Amino acid sequence: MTKELPNIAILGATGVVGREITKILTELEVPYKSIKFLSSAKSAGTKLQFQGKEYTVEEAKPESFDGVNIVLASAGGSTSQKFAPEIVKRGGVLIDNSSAFRMENDVPLVIAYVNDEDLRKHKGIISNPNCSTSQLMLVLKPLHEKYEIKRLLVSTYQAVSGAGLKAINELTENTKATLAGQDFTPNAFKKPISFNVIPQIDVFCENGYTKEEMKVVNETKKILHLPQELPISCTAARVPVYNGHSEAVDIEFGKPVTPDQVRETLKNSFGLTVIDNPDNFEYPTTRDASGVDPVFVGRIRKNLAFNNGISLWCVADNIRIGAALNTVRLCKKVIEMELY
Repeated sequence: MTKELPNIAILGATGVVGREITKILTELEVPYKSIKFLSSAKSAGTKLQFQGKEYTVEEAKPESFDGVNIVLASAGGSTSQKFAPEIVKRGGVLIDNSSAFRMENDVPLVIAYVNDEDLRKHKGIISNPNCSTSQLMLVLKPLHEKYEIKRLLVSTYQAVSGAGLKAINELTENTKATLAGQDFTPNAFKKPISFNVIPQIDVFCENGYTKEEMKVVNETKKILHLPQELPISCTAARVPVYNGHSEAVDIEFGKPVTPDQVRETLKNSFGLTVIDNPDNFEYPTTRDASGVDPVFVGRIRKNLAFNNGISLWCVADNIRIGAALNTVRLCKKVIEMELY
């Protein structure tokens, strides 16, 4: 490395994802010169332990980014939009977890080890994809390279942690109320989440899909550089699971492919673990994925509805792979590629 090590800031340091980012910075041994922790005024003053030192969380202000080279942000879209110009103006690089910039033409949308070269196009902002897109890309990239995706159907079964701490607490309280036979008024969700599946994540669009579903459609095309006309459809549902998103994926390929070939390809691809022995009831569940890095894949079989079709099931820790882990991996890539 010829460049001096970067000064890093974590924006949204006290949130669920912010705390996970902090943890993963140590796990991945990200090199840095200095680090600071930023939050809203409400959380400022919180004490954090990081690599043997105590830090005081500061309120994020424009001047907070003076001298900062890389900002890892997980503070919501409005906060990112507010501070992005200030970060860029001061010469910093924003790696943003919100949806604020994902579909902007001049902002690279990147999954580490999938489309790293897109990082070179950044103009100060790099976007981290939606959590359900993130785990899917690590599965689809090696398959697309070999067999060429022609059509894609995705159904997601998403944990409440994807909706934040309020949603996590609501699952607990709602479950207690249901078991006690008490009435419960949902707040984080439109319907009760205990013992239920809610076929809505985010608001509905004019086409009848939700914004979450359209994120999967549009982000997949952008990350994998697929043609706009390639048919992709998604249904996203919220399930009463604390952590870990599951996805049922149906793919039509342009080339003939067998389940064994898919298994072999995925076993030899970055960031994936294949658990696929249905005869012994071996397939991935959210409990396998919680707290660890790989995307787990199983139930790989010939799709009966598509020509050259494959169906599979994939599971990942949505807080890690869907947000914090990829953010830190991108930070490490930016440092390695000297793009700050």
